[in-house]
Amino acid sequence: MARRSLAVLAFVVLLGTFPARAHHSFAAEFDANQPITIQGVITQVRLENPHSWFFLDVKDASGKVEKWAFEAGTPSGMIRNGFKPGTIKAGVEVTIKGFRAKDASQKMGMLRELATADGQVFGLFGPTQGPEAR
Repeated sequence: MARRSLAVLAFVVLLGTFPARAHHSFAAEFDANQPITIQGVITQVRLENPHSWFFLDVKDASGKVEKWAFEAGTPSGMIRNGFKPGTIKAGVEVTIKGFRAKDASQKMGMLRELATADGQVFGLFGPTQGPEAR
C-alpha cells in the first residue's frame, strides 16, 4: 500500500513539472490602441481550442510577402457567428480587421472581423476576448 501511494505521489509530482498551456487575456497579448487592417491571401485556417487561427500571406509596400497570423474565437463561438469549417480555404483573398500584438516584431493580431472579396463578413470574437468592435 505504501509503495502504491508513493508511486501515485511521484506520478502527480511528475505531471506537475510539465508546462501547462496557459489561457491568456486579450490585454496580455494584444494592444486595443493599435487597430490594424490587413489584406492578404489565406494560407491556412486552424479551427482548434482554445482559439482558432487564420494564417495569411500579405504583400508589404515593396511587394515582399510577409507571413501573418490572427488569433480568433473558439470553433463553437465562430460557428455561432456564422463561420463553418471549410467556409474559407487556402488561396482566398481576405481583409482582416483586428488588433495588433503588443510585440510589434511579431506579424500577429487578434481578429475582430474577416471579410472576403465577395462581401461575406464574419465577426469572430465576443466581448470576453477583447474590446468591443469599434
